[in-house]
Amino acid sequence: MSDDAPQPDRIDGALHPRDTPRLIGQDAAQAAFLDAFNADKLHHAWLLTGPRGVGKATLAWRIARFLLATPKDDGGMFAAPAPTTLDIDPDHPVARRIASGGEGALKVITRSINPDTKRMRKQIVVDDIRALNGFFQMSAADGGRRVVIIDDADEMNPNAANALLKMLEEPPERATLLLLSHQPSSLLPTIRSRCRTLRLGTLPPDQMAQALAASGAQITGDPAALADLSGGSVGGALRLSLLGGLQIYAELVALMSSLPQMDRARAIKLAEAAAQRGSEEKLILLFGLVNLLLARLARTGATGTPPAVDAAPGETAMLMRLSANPAQGRKWAELAQEISARAQHGLAVNLDPAALVLDTLQKMGQSAPR
Repeated sequence: MSDDAPQPDRIDGALHPRDTPRLIGQDAAQAAFLDAFNADKLHHAWLLTGPRGVGKATLAWRIARFLLATPKDDGGMFAAPAPTTLDIDPDHPVARRIASGGEGALKVITRSINPDTKRMRKQIVVDDIRALNGFFQMSAADGGRRVVIIDDADEMNPNAANALLKMLEEPPERATLLLLSHQPSSLLPTIRSRCRTLRLGTLPPDQMAQALAASGAQITGDPAALADLSGGSVGGALRLSLLGGLQIYAELVALMSSLPQMDRARAIKLAEAAAQRGSEEKLILLFGLVNLLLARLARTGATGTPPAVDAAPGETAMLMRLSANPAQGRKWAELAQEISARAQHGLAVNLDPAALVLDTLQKMGQSAPR
């Protein structure tokens, strides 16, 4: 993959999963794959699942490097010892070719550019999957191993999914397919049944700090708050840090703390900032943080206990005041569903972003106890 190719899996300001040197906190998944390899029970298709941003893409690239750089053991007298890690020397020829995007035995399928609109498609289409036929036919002559990464499989449209299913039913020889999925239940059951699953989990705060340090990004903000708001997702924590998410969340908490009389001037300022040209990612992040704040309000009311981490100044006091009982918690949960649906519709039909944000904040203010 060239540097100018579409990279929907990349977070601006952080290393691409291909270039991330370490995978933190997913030892069990790595060990399971290594055990299968060493036992000569390597499945032809692997489904890497788990929440968004926990390292699935990083693991897929590690597996690809490992498979293409590790020759098949012939079991002879001088056979090499079984590998104990997926690590490959960065100076290995395979690692160098993958880093430069020049490894012919590796194919990466992501959403592609529509030649008519010149914009990235919203789905992986059937032609993206059918391109694998040429890849396997072209590379079959030398008898070497071939690896395919599909990032992510959730984005396949029905025709693409059916085309992939045919390949999984009759897998090419010495080919390994790595499917990444944040929501495996959305995939065809027949696809899931033909893959072996590797589940990746969220990271605790200590491993989150290590993963952020290894990301290559300039991290700002309280690590504990980043870990808590991201739910243990490294990718989520990176987006929060690099897009100013902690500041946006602190502004939302401050607005809610001002209730029952919301600071309208402050609300308008936040709405206008999120609606600026080129701020699409921040707008999406803002609505994600609104949903998160409403979820924390609902959970506080239901349990009577605020989150362990104060993710913004004054958050605990605000949560306890605005969601002091289960009935109020239910109201916040219902509002979360309503606002999420309205936001998705508004973004889909290109409603004025500032008006959409301001309307959302007003509805939150109206739902607060008087």
